[in-house]
Amino acid sequence: MPTSSIIGAIIAFILAAACLYLAIRHFMQRGFLLNNAYIFASKKERESMDKKPHYRQSAILFALLCIGFTATGLSVVLHNNKLLLYVLLPICVIAIVYAIVSSVREITKK
Repeated sequence: MPTSSIIGAIIAFILAAACLYLAIRHFMQRGFLLNNAYIFASKKERESMDKKPHYRQSAILFALLCIGFTATGLSVVLHNNKLLLYVLLPICVIAIVYAIVSSVREITKK
């Protein structure tokens, strides 16, 4: 296996581990909330904001990113491009649809 493939796989697995760590922390509602609704809110809005749905949304998206990066790393290691097509493409579609639908739900709740 060429060195560039090994480096690519290592980077993909490191990103997967980072996303898994963030997903777990967000499911536990710990740490800085990495969500646009929270980041772009004013200080006054942040204090009164119900953070639970935002933590959940971010946690699910980080978990989906973890699966995607893991699939990417495995496809590089196994030299299997079909893995990318059959796993990564649906994960990306699910992540995009979930992000849009959950954001719209939050807006309509208010």
